[in-house]
Amino acid sequence: MSLGKAVRSLVRPARVVLRPSASTRSYAAVAEARAVLEGELDGIRAAGTWKAERIITSKQGPQINVDGSQSRILNFCANNYLGLSSHPEVVQAGIDALKTYGAGLSSVRFICGTQDLHKNLEQKLAEFHEREDCILYASCFDANAGLFEVLLGPDDAVLSDELNHASIIDGIRLCRAKRLRYKHMDLSDLENKLKESQSSRMRLVVTDGVFSMDGDVAPLKGICDLAEQYGAMVFIDECHATGFLGARGRGTDELLGVMDKVHIVNSTLGKALGGAAGGYTVGPKPLIDLLRQRSRPYLFSNSLPPPVVGCATKAVELLLASNEIAQSMTAKTMRFRNNMTQAGFTIAGSAHPICPVMLGDARLASLMSDDMLKLGVYVIGFSYPVVPKGKARIRVQISAAHTDEDIDHCVDAFIQTGRKHGVIS
Repeated sequence: MSLGKAVRSLVRPARVVLRPSASTRSYAAVAEARAVLEGELDGIRAAGTWKAERIITSKQGPQINVDGSQSRILNFCANNYLGLSSHPEVVQAGIDALKTYGAGLSSVRFICGTQDLHKNLEQKLAEFHEREDCILYASCFDANAGLFEVLLGPDDAVLSDELNHASIIDGIRLCRAKRLRYKHMDLSDLENKLKESQSSRMRLVVTDGVFSMDGDVAPLKGICDLAEQYGAMVFIDECHATGFLGARGRGTDELLGVMDKVHIVNSTLGKALGGAAGGYTVGPKPLIDLLRQRSRPYLFSNSLPPPVVGCATKAVELLLASNEIAQSMTAKTMRFRNNMTQAGFTIAGSAHPICPVMLGDARLASLMSDDMLKLGVYVIGFSYPVVPKGKARIRVQISAAHTDEDIDHCVDAFIQTGRKHGVIS
C-alpha cells in the first residue's frame, strides 16, 4: 500500500466520526425552532397580549364556576345569546339523540354519515331562514372555507368588506376569483368596486351581517340596492345575528327587511342555536347541491355528531315556535349600554348584544378583566391580533338569560375597576 493510500485510509474514519449524524442535525433543527417559538411567545407576553385560558368547571350559562374562584361567577363573555346552551329541553334532546343514534358516525356524509337526523335539521334551518335548501358543516369556519372555491372561478369577482371575519378571508383566499376589498361598511367604495368589476361573469358581495369585534351591523339595505343595480349577488355571515336579531330572530336580513335580496347565508350552531358546534349554508338549491359534490370541508370532514344535531334541532324548533326569547334581548342590551355610557365608558357598536368596552391598551384590557373576575364577573380582554393594534377592548356579551340584577352587578364592577385604573373618574 502506498503512503498516500495509507493516509487516506486513516483519515476517512476520522471524517466519518466528525461528520454530524442525522439525529444530531435533527436535534439542532428542533432546538433552533424551539428558540424561535419561545422568542415569539416572549414577545407576546411582553406586549401584554398573552391569551390565558381560564378553566370553567360547570356547564355554560349566565352563572358559571371558574377554577380558582370560590363563588359562582357572572358570565358576560359567551356567545350564548339566548341562554340555550344549558336549556333543559335542548340538553334532553341531545341525550335522546345520543341514546338513539350513538356518539358519532365515524364517517363523512356521502359515505355512510348521513342520518335522518341531519336531513331534518337541514330542512328546519332552510325553513327558519326561508331559503330553498341547507347544508351542514362541522363549523361555520368550514362553511366559509368551503363556499367560495366552489361558487367562484377565475372569471368571477368577490367584493369583501375589509373587516370581515377571518374565516371569510381564508375562504376567499382559496378561490381563484378576482378579489376586491372595500372599506368597512362604505357603500361609496363598494359601488366603485362594483363598477371596477363589471366585466366579471359573476360577482359576489360578501359581508358579516354583524361584525363580531365591534357589534356594528352591516348596511344591508344599501348593499342589496347596489348589488341589484350592478347585477351582483349578496352573501352574509350571520353567526352573531341568527336567533335573536329581527322580529322573529331570523337575523340581520330580517332586521333590515332584505330577506328576499340576500342570496346566500352562512351561520353557526355554536352560538345562539345551542352553543355546541356546527355551521351551515342556506341558499338556492343548485348551490347547495353543488356544495355537496365539491365542497372540501364537507366531503372530507366527519358528520356532525348526533347529540350536537339533536341539541341544535331543538333550539331551532323553540325559535320556530316562539319569538319571545329573541325579543327579550333588546331591553337588556340597552340597559347595559346606557348605564355604561352614563358612567363614562366608550361602548362601540350599536344596539347589539356585543358591547365592546373600548380601552385602547392591551395590557390595561388584560388587567381590568382579571380585576373584574375578582369582583365576580367573567369578561376577557381582546387585543391584537384579534383586533387591530391600539384597539384593545373588553367585549361584553349580553344574554337573554341575564337578569337586570346581573347586568347592574356587571356595570358596578366595571365602574369600580375603571376608577381603579383611571379609565373613568
